Amino acid sequence: MSGPAWIAADWGTSHLRLWLFNQAGQVMARRSSDRGMGTLAPADFEPALLELVATDLGSNTVPVIICGMAGSRQGWAEAPYAAAPCAPPSIDDATPVATSDERLRVFILPGVKQAKPADVMRGEETQLAGFLSLNPQFDGVVCLPGTHCKWVRISAGEIVSFQTFMTGELFSLLASHSVLQHSVGATGWDDAAFDAAVDDAMSRPAAAAAQLFALRAETLLNSLSPATARARLSGILIGIELAAARAYWLGQNVALIGAPTLTGAYADALKACGVPVIETDAEQMTLKGLSAAYAALKETQA
Repeated sequence: MSGPAWIAADWGTSHLRLWLFNQAGQVMARRSSDRGMGTLAPADFEPALLELVATDLGSNTVPVIICGMAGSRQGWAEAPYAAAPCAPPSIDDATPVATSDERLRVFILPGVKQAKPADVMRGEETQLAGFLSLNPQFDGVVCLPGTHCKWVRISAGEIVSFQTFMTGELFSLLASHSVLQHSVGATGWDDAAFDAAVDDAMSRPAAAAAQLFALRAETLLNSLSPATARARLSGILIGIELAAARAYWLGQNVALIGAPTLTGAYADALKACGVPVIETDAEQMTLKGLSAAYAALKETQA
């Protein structure tokens, strides 16, 4: 197997994911590790990268295009935020990083910031670039469910504004580190319970704290199943998010980018509100965005 033409990297807080592309633009190998930004000092990033790709590199210089938290202030090298409104940043906005191994030519793509209300993203902008490369005429809202869910207004190919909700992190904290850990199952699902919880939370978001404790009480008094509790917890949190984000999705074209399980839950909740959605896969959009950056890099070298 010949060496890669270039390497795409999504370097998050807890994980590193790599894709090695051949000259034909096909993924020839995938690599991953738990050496995320949160575990590394700046001097550790190049060795962490080489651990995964050193045996694949030939004698040629290989571009490595990175998105995500490697470009944060605590990362490999800070890639300053682009300011919204803006097009999703590409290679012209990237921060080049010097390496000891001359076979690596590293570029870190920047995130996007918003001054008022204050907000930031790192990594999602590359997924947006990938989505827009496939849907250049899209005008509407893109929702990116995850640990920190983003709602992003898109118009004329630009990120106009966005808002972040800590819904995924709240779910994890409540399910694992609160009194609800004794009620919420690690797996399983109940569609009807999820739908009802979304509807109730959207109708009465101020009652969310009471709705949450009711999960524990019903476990004790009525033997609420762990799967149903899990679905209801998700429904409550997504419901209050949708209530707060109503100005983003009401009357808009909405696209979802994320893992299928998450986008499916958001799609069900939005469809219940009469909102049609486009569902897309996060990995595919990340690779499309990084590939668009590599294509731009090749143009500058032509």
